[in-house]
Amino acid sequence: MVKIEFLGPIGKAPVEMDAATLADVAKKLQEDGTLKEWLPKCAVALNDTMVSDLSTPLKEGDRISILPPVCGG
Repeated sequence: MVKIEFLGPIGKAPVEMDAATLADVAKKLQEDGTLKEWLPKCAVALNDTMVSDLSTPLKEGDRISILPPVCGG
């Protein structure tokens, strides 16, 4: 199991799922209609390290953070 947390204004509770790669996570998250508008804009961190390769392998206990874009002023 891996844990997926959604940061900032996404406003969704963390979820856990079985996944072998980030591509598996992306596929499952795209099935959630409330996330469709967010996912294309978000960055992804795996155990606090930014990643962009969906073929990245996952292991038991990994934490994936979905980070929406932010702006400051």
